[in-house]
Amino acid sequence: MGRTVIDSLGWFINLILTIFFDPVVQGINRMLRGKFLIGLFWIITGGLFGIGWVIDIITMLLFKDIIFLA
Repeated sequence: MGRTVIDSLGWFINLILTIFFDPVVQGINRMLRGKFLIGLFWIITGGLFGIGWVIDIITMLLFKDIIFLA
């Protein structure tokens, strides 16, 4: 899977963006990776009603490459 512009911002900046703007930033990131419908759904539902948002933050903090609807 290729890196997107958001991926190349660095871990700390990506973590900050994930904490404060996850539904929009990660939704756009998913769209850039070719998962348009999942990205749109992510934005509309606010990161799967907050559950996906928490999973994204935990994933970033643990340095794991768990792909949850990415």
